[in-house]
Formats: sequence, C-alpha cells, structure tokens
Amino acid sequence: MSGPKSAILLLAHGSPESPADIPEFMKHITGGRPVPDAVIKEITHRYSLIGKSPLTEITMRQAEALQSRLGLPVYVGMRNWKPFISDAVQQMVGSGINKVVAICLAPQNSSTSVGLYSKVLADERKPGMAVQFVESWHDHPLLIQAFVERLEPVWREASAEMGSALPVIFTAHSVPMRTIQAGDPYEKQAKETAQLVGRQISGLTPELQHFAFQSQGMTGGPWLGPTVESAMLEMKKQGHGGVVIAPIGFVCDHVEVLYDIDIGFHQFAHEQQLKMWRPESLNTSATFVAALAKLASTRMALASGIVSLA
Repeated sequence: MSGPKSAILLLAHGSPESPADIPEFMKHITGGRPVPDAVIKEITHRYSLIGKSPLTEITMRQAEALQSRLGLPVYVGMRNWKPFISDAVQQMVGSGINKVVAICLAPQNSSTSVGLYSKVLADERKPGMAVQFVESWHDHPLLIQAFVERLEPVWREASAEMGSALPVIFTAHSVPMRTIQAGDPYEKQAKETAQLVGRQISGLTPELQHFAFQSQGMTGGPWLGPTVESAMLEMKKQGHGGVVIAPIGFVCDHVEVLYDIDIGFHQFAHEQQLKMWRPESLNTSATFVAALAKLASTRMALASGIVSLA
C-alpha cells in the first residue's frame, strides 16, 4: 500500500479564520453570487460568539493522526477557504504524488457538498494524477462505532439524571428541497447513519430515536426538514423533560455545532424548559481516525486498477 507517490487527500468545507473574513468566505460558498448584507451580518455575529471555527485546525489534526497511522502523506484541501483544494493539489504535484485517495469529511453524499468537492478536484487534477474518490461512507462500521462511543455514555448519564430514558434527536445539515427532489441520496444516507448508530445502543428504542435537519439556509427557497426546534417541541409534547442532540452529519466542531447547537438550540431548549445534552464531536477520536485509515487503505489497495477522475 505504501509508496512515495501515493497519498491521501482529506476534503472539507473550509472555515474563515476570523469574522472579518466572512464576506470573502461567503463569496466562495456562493460562487461569487451576492449575499444579502443581513445574512453576512448574522453569520458574522454567530462566528463572533464562538470566537472562531476550529474546523481547519481540527481537520489538520485529523490529517496528522491519519498520516501517523498509515505512514502515508496526508494532505488537506478546503473548498471554500485556505488551504484550498487547488493548494493541496499543487503540493501533491510538487511532491511527485500520482496516486491519490480523496476522502470528503462529509460521510453522507450530497451534490451540495461531496459533489462540489469532487468537481473542484476534477477541475484541479493534473495530468497523470490518478484519483480514487470516496463518494460516501455513511455506513462504515468504524464511523458508526465512533458515533456510538460518543453518544452512548452521554445518553445514559442524561437519562439517569432525568430518571427515564431520553429521546435522541439525530441531526445533519439541511439541504435545499430541490436537491432531494432531484434524486440526491443525502437524506436517505443521513437517516441510515442515525439508524445504524441507534441500533448499537442498548435501551435506545426506536420510539426514542428521531431525526431532524439543522442549519437551514437563509435564502434560496424551502430547505429540508423537520427542524430541530419542531422536533424538540414534539418531545416536550410527549412529556419528555430533556433531549439529547446527536449530530451525525458532522465529524468535527465548527459553527454548526458550536453555535447552532450549543448556543441556538440550547437557548431554545431553555426557553421550552427542556434540558439538552450533546455528545462530544468525533474530532480526533481514535476510532474515527481508524475509520479513515481503513477507508483509505481499502481504496489504496485498489491502486493497481485505479481510475483517473474524469
């Protein structure tokens, strides 16, 4: 599997380094289309409350851990911020890399995330660089185990504190409804990840497992639901005094976790007199890194028949 010309490329969304970078950051997200001032102001406010998003820093640590485990060089490329995917490709070319396994750090496949990363990589790839692109890994056993290891102790402790088994609301980032209507597999895969995690936790019955989509966009028509707030209201209506929010669509801390969940949903729960818990994000979980390593090594083993990205 090893070889001086083989490497792993981790792809992620990217995150601004400071609130001052947000206008430029948003231009990358929208492809240069103008963003309403009110949206810029709100996003800047959210980032200011959490200080900064640690997404890039954590992704770099994930890459370091993966490199140590595999003994292969691991590069990081972001679609919307530095280091850009183009930067990572240039680094690989400079190092003579010609066989690459690309893993998007969004396990569930959507044209709005994985599809966009794939397109950018295809556009940036240099002649002679063969790429195995992992389109989805939402059901990888070690990924599921990593989520279970984070969720189960929190759920058990919260349920013990409340004196009854609490419901879990699994969440993933919402996408525009038109994306799903066009046949995108994202909704199905996100829910499948949640189901696989839920099945591994003894006592967490199907009736206690719920799913909601978070972080709906502020523009562009209807987005996939139900919202987390509506799910929490339903839990309250059912007589529950608390809820565990388990974001299985994200693999590290960033604004959707640190603001949307830890600040926004926590405040909503408080207003509704509900207690709320969230398990720690995967970040550099040893089991999560093992999932990346297994995924990468399995794909790298196919190197002899590797197909270049079209």
